[in-house]
Amino acid sequence: MPADANRQAPPRIRIEHPAPTVDGGRWPVKRTSGDTVGVSADIFRDGHEVLRAAVRWRGPGERRWHEAPMQPVDAHLDGVRWTGELTVGDPGRWTWSILAWTDPFASWRDEVARKLAAGQADLSGELSEGLVLLRAAAGRAKGADARSIAAVADELEAGASLEAALDPGLAEMIDRYPDRGECAELEQPLEIDVDRVRARFGSWYELFPRSWGGFAGVERVLPELAELGFDILYLPPIHPIGNRFRKGRNNALVAGPGDPGSPWAIGSAEGGHTAIHPDLGTMEEFERLVAAGREQGVEIALDFAINCSADHPWLTEHPEWFHHRPDGTLKYAENPPKKYQDIYNVNWASEDWRGLWAALLEVVRFWVDRGVKVFRVDNPHTKPLPFWEWLIAEIRATDPDVIFLAEAFTRRAMMRALAKVGFSQSYTYFTWKGHRLELTEYVSELATSGEQEYFRPNFFVNTPDILTEELQHGGPAKFASRLVLAATLSPSYGIYSGFESFEHEPVRPGSEEYLDSEKYQLRERRLDGPLLGLVRRLNEMRRENPALQRLDNVRFLDTENDALIAYAKRDGDNAVITVVSLDPVNAQEGVAVVPYELGTPPAFAVTDLLSGERFDWRLGRNYVRLDPGERAAHILRVETS
Repeated sequence: MPADANRQAPPRIRIEHPAPTVDGGRWPVKRTSGDTVGVSADIFRDGHEVLRAAVRWRGPGERRWHEAPMQPVDAHLDGVRWTGELTVGDPGRWTWSILAWTDPFASWRDEVARKLAAGQADLSGELSEGLVLLRAAAGRAKGADARSIAAVADELEAGASLEAALDPGLAEMIDRYPDRGECAELEQPLEIDVDRVRARFGSWYELFPRSWGGFAGVERVLPELAELGFDILYLPPIHPIGNRFRKGRNNALVAGPGDPGSPWAIGSAEGGHTAIHPDLGTMEEFERLVAAGREQGVEIALDFAINCSADHPWLTEHPEWFHHRPDGTLKYAENPPKKYQDIYNVNWASEDWRGLWAALLEVVRFWVDRGVKVFRVDNPHTKPLPFWEWLIAEIRATDPDVIFLAEAFTRRAMMRALAKVGFSQSYTYFTWKGHRLELTEYVSELATSGEQEYFRPNFFVNTPDILTEELQHGGPAKFASRLVLAATLSPSYGIYSGFESFEHEPVRPGSEEYLDSEKYQLRERRLDGPLLGLVRRLNEMRRENPALQRLDNVRFLDTENDALIAYAKRDGDNAVITVVSLDPVNAQEGVAVVPYELGTPPAFAVTDLLSGERFDWRLGRNYVRLDPGERAAHILRVETS
């Protein structure tokens, strides 16, 4: 006999394969405030007893559990997969679990109904069992329900037919007061990391403040950015720049007298990561910019770059935080063939690693306290994953509305790991995906492979470091098509200033660096590029169409022409079909094959959200023709009336 024979018997109900999970529950799934989360699990038991199940959840700081019933997917086939749903609210860590139990009365009721249907006459034993169950149910119930259940028990005891106990209304009453004597629950609760909606959906614009007249100049352009529909304005590092080993124009090793240096070479006599470059303005002007952005509906995002110039105060205050070669020299940062002679990396293996971690946490807290709630993190894949897991958890424990974007163009495993440890969004390889098949494969993987549970992409079409070959040689039509793809495929996308003016000259053939890169020299910028009209319209339609605010709803359509890519998105009654030409030179003809799974009628009307034209479409093949000289794409809203 087992050693624990005198204890309660182990539960006979099994709850297996709960979903959604990431790595079996090691990491939380990600959602945003207001999302309805579908949950499921295999739930079964030996024997023929009727089972019930519920999903339970509670938000951050809550002690009371919420609960909603779950239902078997294929009850008529004795399926074991059960589904339910919950709704999340405020940002933070939410906890959920699944509870399953045997329903004694429903099991008895089912048994009796089958026996009566089979014509069995002597059910006296079953009657005695039913009376016990009804008396117990009356004891659990309250008010009128308790009296009604007890009345049925009295009738049965007085000789009434068992049919009285099979009344659906009685079963419904008893269901309100379940007997969970035999109950099982997930061994460990699961978690949902809830962000505010901006972590999932938003339009980003990147600019260098020094090219716009500092913080005051950026503040003046905020109303225009808001009118264009941008939600987040991302600023590269705004800190003092080192003088020693400062880079010159076009990444020259020696800076000229007027060269301002790279903003990523952080630190000078004026301060480090919590200081502001004096040419940009004061701390008061920065805080005023953040407040003005908030009033305009445009959040200010800062770059968090763990880089130190040779003049950073930490080099003298904390030399132990840096790696010294055996000859005493410091090694500058490199990513061969790229060299960053003006930057030193910190030593993550320092004996004072705790002090280093704490200092970096205080840097982020410093800016959060000044109203910054979005951070673009520079090269997080070259820093320890445990550090990011700790730092992000520490920040979001007190400020759960903070968003972290990972600028990580690296191995997919590392990009996934960064998302799992807490990053809200990530840059992606969309920037280099140009062919229909590779776009289809890559986006489908992001949307349906399981990554959608924790990895949120941000489709930046360009960055100060990335001028792709497509943009260098594709002309204005390629800029337009890439913009449409980014804005309609991904809920979050971004452009770096100059994109709207078709800037496309590389520093040299074969390079993705811009000629006269803004990273190393001053530029005079204005918000007047010819592509801004398309930007405005895309951002308007993204806000107007919920289907474009999600990724996991994308469905690619056959075009019978690899120079055309087509895809549909649906959210409730809102459905949008997008067709984009990938050829920036020639007109292309093809079809968009609409499947019945999209949920449209056999014939339906669509409105082109770019041109306002109205077309008649149908299930199956629909002819399309796109000429880069006339239109970059069709973005077609399915009309419901």
